Amino acid sequence: MSVFGPVVQIAYVVDDPAVAAQQWHERHGAGPFFLRQHIAVTDVVHRGEPTVFDHTSAYGWMGGVMVELFCQHDRAPSAVTERFGPGEGGLHHMACIVDDYDAALRDAERLGMSVATTAKAGTLPFAFIDDRAANGHYWEVYPSVPRLLDFYAMVRHAHEHPDGGDVVREVA
Repeated sequence: MSVFGPVVQIAYVVDDPAVAAQQWHERHGAGPFFLRQHIAVTDVVHRGEPTVFDHTSAYGWMGGVMVELFCQHDRAPSAVTERFGPGEGGLHHMACIVDDYDAALRDAERLGMSVATTAKAGTLPFAFIDDRAANGHYWEVYPSVPRLLDFYAMVRHAHEHPDGGDVVREVA
């Protein structure tokens, strides 16, 4: 378990989330994947400066964890562009749902990890915490709220109870 609690998601930067999702399904049995295009994110601050985070993500389940496959659509300053150059990808972050979001950010700073990016998806705040020096990736933390827990449960249920539908399913 991490300082932030159990890891609930592993996330990879990829060129094309839909293509990567199909590959993860074929190679690892992950999915089905739920694809969200150009996810609305607001109040984005990276390293103290306002920015944008235009990205698309595919979310699927594998074993006991969610897998997120995502791409950033531009080169705006972010925890993605400071980690990967154009055409590069790989493990970006591991995510944890925390009971106390503000305490998690303070704990990160106390342990010498900087908060690289903060933002909101709708009303849900999230942060990327830089742990590259020690572990080569970021942590993503977000608070435990019913709508997020419901989304995780839906993705897991789809994996555990396959319905024969498409491996990649676009959602709003």
